[in-house]
Amino acid sequence: MPTVGAGAFEIRVSDEAGMFRVFYVAKLADAVYVLHCFEKKTQKTDKRDIDIGRARYVELKEVGR
Repeated sequence: MPTVGAGAFEIRVSDEAGMFRVFYVAKLADAVYVLHCFEKKTQKTDKRDIDIGRARYVELKEVGR
């Protein structure tokens, strides 16, 4: 998910309840950091959700993880 940050990935889950997405990064320290998770209502990922993931990614990098 390069629009969120270098090394960020997306998990996509679809079932009868809806479409769900998780942005995460696993290349910092020895952990997997979930940046944002949400339910999708449309085919396109909303800019607000990408901005949330990006802001959390930047914050995570700033604290030196």
